[in-house]
Amino acid sequence: MFGSARSGANAYAKVGIETGVVAASPHKLIVMLFDGALAALASALQHMKAGNAITAKGQAISKAITIIDSGLRASLDKNVGGEIAQNLDALYEYMSGRLLMANLHNDTTIIEEVQRLLNELKGAWEAIDPAAGALPPETLTEMPMPTQAYDPLAPSMPRLVKA
Repeated sequence: MFGSARSGANAYAKVGIETGVVAASPHKLIVMLFDGALAALASALQHMKAGNAITAKGQAISKAITIIDSGLRASLDKNVGGEIAQNLDALYEYMSGRLLMANLHNDTTIIEEVQRLLNELKGAWEAIDPAAGALPPETLTEMPMPTQAYDPLAPSMPRLVKA
């Protein structure tokens, strides 16, 4: 009558993901793309090792390729990023090609190779997170405490915008 519990859980998960995307910083969005590609590759590996779902394996690999090409690769700004962006573009192109070969030849070692590359890039990306290193922990104790507590219900000063 109202659908299965599984479809309800899937809808709930989708809302959680969409909410996370809306609230995420640009830096966090890239991390989410890495996570999505890695999850798709883990799913593909599971299907390949089970040996029973060629369609599901292909869909998982296709999803990873789409995330790499339409997400990670498309987010590169080659004008600003210079040589680093060019190198990343070539690496993403390499990964997509390797995943096509993995799908054609049912080769788990290729998927594991791409997983390693994505994990290394994700680790490097997380290491340069501007939000993570904003304030060293020792400065938190040295910061003066505000004299008046924050009141979210107190009226705020209006913002003036010049026309």
